[in-house]
Amino acid sequence: MANPPGGLPQRTTVDAARTARMLSDARHATPFGQRVRAAPRPVIEESWERALRGGTHPDHDLRTGLLSREEVERRRGASPLRHVLPVLREGLVSVADAAHHIVLVADDEGRALWREGSAAVLRKADEVGIEVGTDWREDVVGTNGLGTPAVVRRPVQVFAGEHLSRALAAFTCAGAPISDPRDGRLIGVVDVSGPLETMHPATLAWVDSVAKLAEARLRELHMTSLERLRAVAAPILPRIGGRALVVDRDGWTAAVTGMPYVKRIALPKSPSGGRRWLPSLGLCSLEPLAGGWLVRAADEPVPGATRIVLDLALPRRWSVTVYGGAGSWTHELSPRHAELLYLLALHRTGRSAAALAEDMFGDPGRTVTVRAEMSRVRRYLGAFLEHRPYRFREDAEVEVLLPDDPRELLPHSTAPGVTRGRTSTQVP
Repeated sequence: MANPPGGLPQRTTVDAARTARMLSDARHATPFGQRVRAAPRPVIEESWERALRGGTHPDHDLRTGLLSREEVERRRGASPLRHVLPVLREGLVSVADAAHHIVLVADDEGRALWREGSAAVLRKADEVGIEVGTDWREDVVGTNGLGTPAVVRRPVQVFAGEHLSRALAAFTCAGAPISDPRDGRLIGVVDVSGPLETMHPATLAWVDSVAKLAEARLRELHMTSLERLRAVAAPILPRIGGRALVVDRDGWTAAVTGMPYVKRIALPKSPSGGRRWLPSLGLCSLEPLAGGWLVRAADEPVPGATRIVLDLALPRRWSVTVYGGAGSWTHELSPRHAELLYLLALHRTGRSAAALAEDMFGDPGRTVTVRAEMSRVRRYLGAFLEHRPYRFREDAEVEVLLPDDPRELLPHSTAPGVTRGRTSTQVP
């Protein structure tokens, strides 16, 4: 029988103890290039390689860098995961408690913010440092059920000896990422952990299903909030001449007048009332509304950009910043948009849709996908991009900040153009 994606090998349900020994052998032999009796699954082997390359030590103390109670509470209050805790608790905690498991929920930075479940397993977790506030990033702890799903962006089960950390070798974990349904950005990971002998083969599918229910709940909450904001906008927009729109606090559009509908606009990180320059609209006036902003376009020329900085130096913290005569603004990038802007920075004379499809997918025929993604990029960077071919404006100075280690350039990208960039001496 084929193994489920990211799941346990089938043999773990038959001879758990023997498999644990074999995988433990593989874990400790891998750094030295030794041959082993049981090769790790690709998702685990790749995780080990990433962690070891980053200097992760198998004896890392999980309590290192533990967050204070005050910082945990601050992060809880700021995390969108707080809105779906009832879904996660209802779907996971009661069953986990009965099955001698615990549930961990971490934010997008890999910090455990909530922990519930079996009292007996919680005591064992306390002994090794599996606590609220622990840092579960893969490059800190190594392969684990919170950090690894955050990197590969899919559900992963980490079987006892597959953990790089020796402290975690007694636990088997099944984790699934939770993404913002509005833009696909990672907002956290949920994990069920417990002793190997209590872990059912269907645990990974169960955790993934509950994570998807949480995403569905977030989508429902978003649509409800836009409906409320649309009701606020209804008596206002008909009285306004020119271009205007009402958006929520994150820039998602509830209603427009005098202009084509746009799904989202880029707002300043800390917007306030008054005249502001917005990348897709130019000079605008912002007026606060209950739950959002009224944005009126001034229909004045867009100021020229003096400098565009594409920051790819940190893992999963990619951004583009525009510095111009009207100030500066920053937009965080999804993995796909980081790839596209890197390729445009690498090829300043421009790329056709077919060339970008070749760079992205190794298939020049996938132009529809490229055009759709570039359309999304232009929603926030359109004033500084040209098309036919796609390129940055000639009068824009473009700077790219790269990681110190070229192998860490968008490390999880498989785009041929990015892969070539990791070995090229050419610097954008």
